[in-house]
Amino acid sequence: MAALQGHLLLIFASLGAGQCLLQDAALLSYMDQRFLSLEKRLEKCTQDALEYAEEFREFSRMVLSRLAGLSSGKAELQREVEGLLTRLEHAQRDIDYLGATMDSNACVEVNEELLEQQLLEEEQGKKRLQLLLNASCDHVLAGIRSLKVVRKTGGTHGSWMKDPGKKHSKIYLLSGSVNNVVLEFANIMAFMGNNQTLKAHRVPLPLPWEGTGQVIYQGFLFYHRHGSLNEIIKFNIQKRKVVGQMRLPGAGRMPAYQLSAQTKIDLAVDEQGLWALHAEPETGGNIVITKINAEAMAVEHSWDTPCSSRDAEAAFMACNTLHVVHNSPSGGSSRIQCVYDLLGALSAPTNPGLQLPKRPGSHSTVHYNPKEKQLFAWGDGSQIIYKLHTEKKV
Repeated sequence: MAALQGHLLLIFASLGAGQCLLQDAALLSYMDQRFLSLEKRLEKCTQDALEYAEEFREFSRMVLSRLAGLSSGKAELQREVEGLLTRLEHAQRDIDYLGATMDSNACVEVNEELLEQQLLEEEQGKKRLQLLLNASCDHVLAGIRSLKVVRKTGGTHGSWMKDPGKKHSKIYLLSGSVNNVVLEFANIMAFMGNNQTLKAHRVPLPLPWEGTGQVIYQGFLFYHRHGSLNEIIKFNIQKRKVVGQMRLPGAGRMPAYQLSAQTKIDLAVDEQGLWALHAEPETGGNIVITKINAEAMAVEHSWDTPCSSRDAEAAFMACNTLHVVHNSPSGGSSRIQCVYDLLGALSAPTNPGLQLPKRPGSHSTVHYNPKEKQLFAWGDGSQIIYKLHTEKKV
């Protein structure tokens, strides 16, 4: 009897263990299914996150593209408006000038008094223009006789000059196409001597210049302000302060010369005073001449010229006449290929083909000194003087 009971207990124990095993297996199967479900959900969440990130990136690119387009469109619109205003100014200027110098072609009846008034105004307009340009300037450039390399300071871009006033002997050096320090030397000998920078006075400018189109005239430095479209600064060298400024309509949107891209406005001085040279898209890249009243810092008159800025590296005014210096893009022999006389003694632009002597290379500046009848040039880091030969106008 006891043995039978023992067998029964063993049977029941085996049955219980089997049930436990079945329950454990079912639990494990359930857990596997849950893990699989969680893994699928996690994969879906990861995929959704990646898709969202990609959509967000695409949206960001679209927004940035549209913002860039708006900014570009705004800048383009501003340029078009400025160009339109400039052309309107030029058109009004031409209308006023033609109205003062030409008879009306309209078929209307006019009395003798009105006709006399028109003729008088036309004659006065011619006299004003001749007075503005001072027609006593009666010589033309016939040749460039020689050159002298004064120094070599290094640096591709720069300008150097001398005030053409009677009592001025100081030399000024402006190195670089963007800078705010002018070096002032007592005379040409101090400039040519050893350790020249130690002998120079440093003249700091409150506003930096741009390009190499600076000039010094009657004790003032005139230059294009860096960072501005077309603002010209008048700086009193002795008092070390800005005393005037003006804007030059139409300038600053393209280089004055194709081969000197750093210069947008090139200022010049001749026997008649201060000038500005620049190119405009509306003129097809041809050079525009503007006469500036240096005292009032105001435009007196402008002329559109047929001289192209293409393959030009510099230009200068001499005796009311524009002389444009051309070269090859790779650097070669500089030559004057377009001359335009504002007084009309030369009825059309001429190509004298005058070559700057014995010096292959390029120039970043060529400026005329009317007192000494010389060109002060900056060529490949060298400061050069070219002596000129002139003849009487025929």
